[in-house]
Amino acid sequence: RVDYLDPQQAADLVFLLDRYARDPMGGGVGLSAQVQENLPTCLAALEHAVSLLCYVDGQPAGLANCFEAFSTFKCRKILNIHDIAVLQEYRGLGLSRQMLTEVVVLAKERGCGKLTLEVLEGNEVAKRAYKKFGFAPYALDPALGQAQFWEMPV
Repeated sequence: RVDYLDPQQAADLVFLLDRYARDPMGGGVGLSAQVQENLPTCLAALEHAVSLLCYVDGQPAGLANCFEAFSTFKCRKILNIHDIAVLQEYRGLGLSRQMLTEVVVLAKERGCGKLTLEVLEGNEVAKRAYKKFGFAPYALDPALGQAQFWEMPV
């Protein structure tokens, strides 16, 4: 679990998130200097933020950023996995499974009723991993189709 105010952990978090952002699955563009400079401090100020770092032989290899939300239908907290990434050179070692296992522990500790995440439609590797772990596409009524994640800049 990340201590956002620890300089090394903060640097590792920014490094991993920047590498993820530069990957096609992260949009292909690195983090701005402003984000790199301010992200750990901003995350530290959010009670509902929690991040995990995963290391291999002392090197930063994986990251999960999660945020609490609330389900009105369940009247319980939700833990959303906003980012989960494993560097290319460390894939296949089961790191995402280890991080997801720890996220489940976090969700239970926080009294959450469910976990959520988003995945790109074409990211078949991630979709297989998430399904294997127990995630499934979200639909209230199968006749109306699966929920979609939309956004609008403000």
